[in-house]
Amino acid sequence: MLRVALAEARAGYAEGGVPIGAALFGPDGGLLGRGRNRRVQDDDPSVHGETAAFRDAGRQRSYRGTTMVTTLSPCWYCSGLILQFGIPRVVVGEDRTFEGRHAWLAEHGVEVIVVDDPECVELMTTFIKERPDLWNEDIGADE
Repeated sequence: MLRVALAEARAGYAEGGVPIGAALFGPDGGLLGRGRNRRVQDDDPSVHGETAAFRDAGRQRSYRGTTMVTTLSPCWYCSGLILQFGIPRVVVGEDRTFEGRHAWLAEHGVEVIVVDDPECVELMTTFIKERPDLWNEDIGADE
């Protein structure tokens, strides 16, 4: 599952964007939607990896049993989406470069699995070194 999200993150990086990818899987493990952070490419601050995957999945009658897989710990915005629609499980590729709000999700009953994938860590570490300005913009940090 993480490989799908990682492929999206790499595609975003190749496009000059923030390399965060995500995918939403159904209860049967089938891929519902995939996406990547496209804030730069689309000039739209609302297109995070998780929101792009959610939109790509289209309308679902229920999100029971689904799994959101993301290369990086989700921010408040994406964590709110996960709670709002009752996505019960989140798989996080890494949380070393950005802790995000996965602990908050867990406090609210979401099963959170942090993989600590070396490829996810390397991709984000490289990006942050190359584009600290864009990284700080993405996470809302002062430079």
